[in-house]
Amino acid sequence: MQQIINFLIRNKNNILFLLLLGFSLFLTIQAHSYQKSKFISSANFLSGGIYSWTSNINAYFNLEEYNNRLLEENQRLRTRLATYEDTLLIKDFKDTTSYEGHYTFKAAEVINNNYANRNNYLTLKKGATSGVERDMGVVTSKGIVGIVENVSPRYSTVISILNSNSRINAQLKKSNHFGTLVWNGDDPNVVQLIDVPAIAPVSEGDTIITGGRSLIFPKGLPIGTIKDYNTDQSESYYTINISLFNDMTNIGYVYIIDNTEKENVEELQDLNKDE
Repeated sequence: MQQIINFLIRNKNNILFLLLLGFSLFLTIQAHSYQKSKFISSANFLSGGIYSWTSNINAYFNLEEYNNRLLEENQRLRTRLATYEDTLLIKDFKDTTSYEGHYTFKAAEVINNNYANRNNYLTLKKGATSGVERDMGVVTSKGIVGIVENVSPRYSTVISILNSNSRINAQLKKSNHFGTLVWNGDDPNVVQLIDVPAIAPVSEGDTIITGGRSLIFPKGLPIGTIKDYNTDQSESYYTINISLFNDMTNIGYVYIIDNTEKENVEELQDLNKDE
């Protein structure tokens, strides 16, 4: 103990310098958006390399399940091709497909997935050099996963649907009644659909899909089925518990959605705001 005290006394100036340097860097990053963005990109790069190494080990032990998922997805794709050949165009089966004209899907590997916290994120082994941008949707063949939040050249982070800040438009498949998809932080297999009008025809087992009322997800992507539901105090709106199609605790590969018409729509909406 005495040796530790002597060491601190001998090096008190150096220790004080390092503490002040660290504090000044913290203040600089927090106060300037440019330095903050560079710090986030650097952190993504370093953590991405670590996550990539650990992901390779985890992927080895889940190969059988991932292969089964791919077989199921190939079967569904073949069925859709045979039935809707005019609306589904396969450009490059290995990496990119086109859906309903102006949505493209890029495959990406998940190298880190949080699901036990209140605000959970995923890290993908694909970034800006592959065309990934902020606010792109992320899905699997079974359902939606989240929305891209931060991007570095080789990696990107995704705000999971298992995140208290997540807000996604969703609707009942059997009607046009829609609400907002949120998560209460309890069960990683169950999310909530709120603000659905009480006049909507709701039944346990009904399917919930994306509503298509945003520029992130196309309409009709699967989310889950109704587990149970109740109304608020005014009995005007439902709060619906949804059992997810995705197993959010085991996500190996995803598709990143790019809305190729997004900029055109945003420009048009900005013109309407100006008027």
